[in-house]
Amino acid sequence: MIVDSHQHFWNPARGDYGWMDGPGLEAIRKPILPENLAAHLNTCGIDRTVLVQAAPTVNETEYMLGLADATPSVAKVVGWVDFEKRSDLKHLERLAKHPKFAGVRPMIQDLPDPEWMHRNDIQWAFDAIVDLDLTFDALGFPVHLEPFLRLFNHNPKMRIVVDHCMKPRIRDGAFDDWAKGIAKIAHETEVYCKLSGIATEAAKGWTIDTLKPYAHHVIEVFGAKRVMFGSDWPVLELNGTYDSWFQAAKSIIQPHDFNAIFGETAAQFYRISK
Repeated sequence: MIVDSHQHFWNPARGDYGWMDGPGLEAIRKPILPENLAAHLNTCGIDRTVLVQAAPTVNETEYMLGLADATPSVAKVVGWVDFEKRSDLKHLERLAKHPKFAGVRPMIQDLPDPEWMHRNDIQWAFDAIVDLDLTFDALGFPVHLEPFLRLFNHNPKMRIVVDHCMKPRIRDGAFDDWAKGIAKIAHETEVYCKLSGIATEAAKGWTIDTLKPYAHHVIEVFGAKRVMFGSDWPVLELNGTYDSWFQAAKSIIQPHDFNAIFGETAAQFYRISK
């Protein structure tokens, strides 16, 4: 079973994708639905996917679960609740009962305060994620590496995966500080990492050699059993294609790590059955 651990569907007409109004996003500012992804899954032999939130609303989570119910290839959904509203616990408890609901992802990369995750008034959400046995997708930039490390150490029972390798600034050639920070997370915690999003962080015209040092570092420090392939499609379309990234990842990953990174790790973490 080959799993894409990170993809999106959306319809901008719903009106809650505020980030999509930014410049340079015209190529993906359109409805992206299961029928648009199907050909890519068939071409690359992807069996199941994890559908991840792209709007900070509970309504979008409900929308995604509806799509997942009608789409057999979608194995799990990572949604959103408002961590700043303790009353949203009722939504988290309700959503947790859905068989395809995996967990949540606050859009921390878009928040101005890198320490937001340590606010006293949102700690209830991390406690609830643990109590309900849900997952937490950690979305951030290199500036969030140290705050996330403290959060992860403070919540050792929470099932956590780092999205997009914490978005190293590949287009700027930045490596050392990111590499040290991500290695510290890998060595000090039991957190997982998605091998995804790095093509988007590279300059236009990236090659396999551009991405290889970052991918190899993540696989080395986490180990294949804690790394999972993700496409980040259709955001990927801003700087590549589904097939180009899939083939690049296949070339980068050693054959003995293929089964784990392309399926087993995601299936274990998100509890995806065949």
